[in-house]
Amino acid sequence: MTSIWDGIIKAFQLIFSGDPTVYEVTIRSLLISATAVLIAALWSIPIALFLGTRNYRGKLFIKGFFTAMIGLPTVGLGLILFLILSKAGPLGFLHLLYTPTAIILGEAILITPLIIILTTRAIEDVDPEIKNLAKTLGASEAQAAMAVLKEASSGVFLAGIASFNRAVAELGVAQLVGGSIAGLTEVLTTGIALETARGNLELSIAWTTILLAVVFGITLATLVVEAYQRRRK
Repeated sequence: MTSIWDGIIKAFQLIFSGDPTVYEVTIRSLLISATAVLIAALWSIPIALFLGTRNYRGKLFIKGFFTAMIGLPTVGLGLILFLILSKAGPLGFLHLLYTPTAIILGEAILITPLIIILTTRAIEDVDPEIKNLAKTLGASEAQAAMAVLKEASSGVFLAGIASFNRAVAELGVAQLVGGSIAGLTEVLTTGIALETARGNLELSIAWTTILLAVVFGITLATLVVEAYQRRRK
């Protein structure tokens, strides 16, 4: 018990002393996950817009597929990407394995279903009359869809926050395609796993504390902003 408390004390000393390793890994984790969210949004939002504004045969099946994919095990996706990006894989010539780009790609794929489903639900919650009104005023199909998306912007933003939290807290993809290389691909989750295995509890506790602070801090800030916007409305 004493060693655990010693580890916790040393962990906070590392955080507040500005230890370069702690902050380097933290910044890298935030940048990788934020980039993954932005990339995933590029293809996820158009798909969600199509799902949320149109009715057609097979829509329920497609939504069910993406909902099921939210629970995709990260280690399973990491293995698939490892096989694809390895030297013997079809994309091995790109030499992406064990690079930050590989982690970004993996996290973007991982969070795609989450962005699609949450954004689709936000779009479906918008009053259908918004789209009809836009068309009445002369808007094209695309312009009417964008009007609906604008009304669902708060839900889309929350989808982005949830996806970022999912990305920054995942381990399987980052470990298998990133390799946790110090100074290059080591992120918070892989660092926690590696340092715990080495018995370096103070560093793993420090990174765990930062990871929890990031996830809860961003979520809390988002909820506060959302509550403020609702009051203004």
